[in-house]
Amino acid sequence: MLYKPQGTCSKEIHIELADGKIQRVEFIGGCHGNLQGISTLIVGMDVHEVIHKLGGIRCGSKETSCPDQLATALRQLQS
Repeated sequence: MLYKPQGTCSKEIHIELADGKIQRVEFIGGCHGNLQGISTLIVGMDVHEVIHKLGGIRCGSKETSCPDQLATALRQLQS
């Protein structure tokens, strides 16, 4: 899946799932080191757990963040 985040520095999120688990996530743009770390840490995790842990995280005074936008993308995949 390709997701275009809103309100963040990242421009795209590429997501691969299998059997309800994260297989691969790649952010284009944004804080590369931090997003690469998040992407690595969530591989193998259940989609619902990732949504629960990352949803609602804000970046500074912004209403959202790259992790929150990933949770939003995963919610869309679930519907």
